[in-house]
Amino acid sequence: MAAPDRCDTRRGPRYPSRVDRDEIIRVLRAFEASGLEYVLIGAAAMGFHGLVRATEDLDLLIRATPENVERLRVALREAYAGDPHIDEISAEDLLGEYPAIRYYPPTGDLYFDVFTRLGDAARFESVEAEIKEIEGTRVPVAVPAALYRLKRDTVRAVDRQDAAALRERFNLKDEV
Repeated sequence: MAAPDRCDTRRGPRYPSRVDRDEIIRVLRAFEASGLEYVLIGAAAMGFHGLVRATEDLDLLIRATPENVERLRVALREAYAGDPHIDEISAEDLLGEYPAIRYYPPTGDLYFDVFTRLGDAARFESVEAEIKEIEGTRVPVAVPAALYRLKRDTVRAVDRQDAAALRERFNLKDEV
């Protein structure tokens, strides 16, 4: 699935709009309705903790079982009815050697990075989460300390900046 063009050179980059927020809530409701076992990580999770920065994706760490991968597909079918690309999401991919997929829905404004593990650093079972609520929808979100651990040692500068913001806002310390 190819990435849609994110930038119109006449108007500059596109940033999430109200429609995008509605889409995110619709998808989170579908995750809850399907019983998907997941933890929201990444910039969207930081937003739930009051640290907002622009992002075009939702990062999910899901429980690594074939049944849970099917729940992901059920939820995406609910949110994006008729998208044949959902059938390309497979348990073999998410439970294999490189357990990550990127799903681009037909709307083109938002995409999903879905993981069953992040190298040896994290699995669904190892990331502490808390339930946050948005418009009546329960969302499992990684706690600030878990987000900090996920972001502090990555190679991406934006992740290191996120880690610094998390450390400062929540007075986090590195474990010795």
